This record gives sequence, C-alpha cells and structure tokens, in this order.
Amino acid sequence: MATRLSEQQMAFYAAFGFLHFPGLLRERIGAITEEFEAVFVHRGGGHNGQPHDGKARSCIVPFIDQSEYLSSLLDDPRILSIATSLCGDDFAYTGSDGNYYVGDTGWHSDTISPQHPYVKIALYLDPLTRDTGALRVIPGSHLFGDRFADQVHRQIGRSEQFWGCAGSDVPALALETQPGDVVAFNQNLKHASFGGGQWRRMFTINITSRFTADRMEDMRTYISSFARFWVDRVYGDAMIRTAGPERTRHLEQIMANDGFLAELSRKARETMPEPSRG
Repeated sequence: MATRLSEQQMAFYAAFGFLHFPGLLRERIGAITEEFEAVFVHRGGGHNGQPHDGKARSCIVPFIDQSEYLSSLLDDPRILSIATSLCGDDFAYTGSDGNYYVGDTGWHSDTISPQHPYVKIALYLDPLTRDTGALRVIPGSHLFGDRFADQVHRQIGRSEQFWGCAGSDVPALALETQPGDVVAFNQNLKHASFGGGQWRRMFTINITSRFTADRMEDMRTYISSFARFWVDRVYGDAMIRTAGPERTRHLEQIMANDGFLAELSRKARETMPEPSRG
C-alpha cells in the first residue's frame, strides 16, 4: 500500500509546482540505468533506428513501456505515493518518454491545462548541476490565472525584450540532481535547462487525474497527440502484458479510449516525417 505525501509536501507542491526527492530510488538506479540503455539499443537509438549521435535530442515514446523492469516502476510504492497523492487513488498513467538531451532546453510548459492536473515524474540518470543541464524551474509559474504566472507565460519567450536578460539568466531555481533522485512537477510549470552536454539521459512517468465525464474531449485530445510518434496505442506491450490489478486500474481508462489512435497514426505516417528526434 502506497503511503501519502505529507501535508507540508502537498502544500509546497500546491504553492510552487514541484517536489524534489533526493535518493528516492537510489538502490534501483543501477538496474534502471541498464534497462534505459537496453531499450535504446533495442530500438536502435530512437524512432528511426539511428544511434544517438550527440547532435540532436533522441526520444522514444512510449518508453518505460518497452521494458518489463521499467514498467514495474509504476508499481513501486514510492512512485505510487507521489502519483496517488497528486492525482488521486485512481490516477491515469498517461505515458512515458525516454531521452538523450543535447544542449539547452528553452523555457516552456509541457501542457497548458489549468483545470486538469498533469504531472511529470522525472528521473535524470547523470549528475547534473545548474550549469551542466540541471532542470531549472520558476516556482509558482504553474498557477495560471495568477498575475505573476500569467505575466511569466506571456513574456518569458522574449525575455531579452521584456526583461533584458537571456533565458539562461532568468531568475529560477536549479534542481541539481544525482542518479536515483526523483523530481515531480506540474506540467504547467515553466522549466528549462542550460549548459548541458550532448548525452544527458532522462525519462519520465506521466500521470493525470482520471478524466471525468466532462473531460472526455480533453482525453481524446491528449491521446491524439501520440499520433506524431507513429504509435497505434498509448501504452507499450510490456506495460500491458505485465500489469497486475493495481497497475491495470491506472491503465484502463486510456486503454478503453485509444482505439482511434491507430488511424491517426496511419495518416501521420503518410503526411509527417518520421519522428526520430526533437
């Protein structure tokens, strides 16, 4: 049975939009890293089978779903503690991506969804500092409708024009991490990284609250976004095949509603370049 985050952790997350858990999966990080590498080898380095060359981001979607061991992270009580606390006991798993990052990643939000919470649980497999690619966040920038958050959203893409500073100089908190640390953040939160090398390894476990009847169109829109990765289902075979009753609870809603994705992906294969990187 997963425990709950503390009241203080929940209040911190609500106010600032993120949580950092140093060493949370330290004893598993060796096996996690081996499986990360094995998935990239098995997939040839990315969607188009080319090894990562350090020139551009390489990305695999879905990611943890490719490995029975990595899929089991969704059963780990520590991950479940984060997920159930932030998105409810019946949260929905919304997929995963595995990455080799290259260079800087500019300021952005992963979603703009003030009414429905999306959470990213991220694992960084290399030691990262402020100046070597650590995740930087702007605390409180997830609170759309707040004057500060809305101003940041409008202006951060042109920080030199509005604030007289480059993106790398925008005031922010750098979440310096060691392998085994876990970071969870609201996907509305503005985040970036600067100064990173060409081989930064990172993968995510993405979750949301179960979609209610009035949010079904939001779910369809989210599922549709996977078509650009040329996948026919949101989840990979290993994730589904090895799921017990508890994990299935977090897969069932999207599995029951992603039947239309295959046709969207077929059309994407006809009209879009193969989604290997970027």
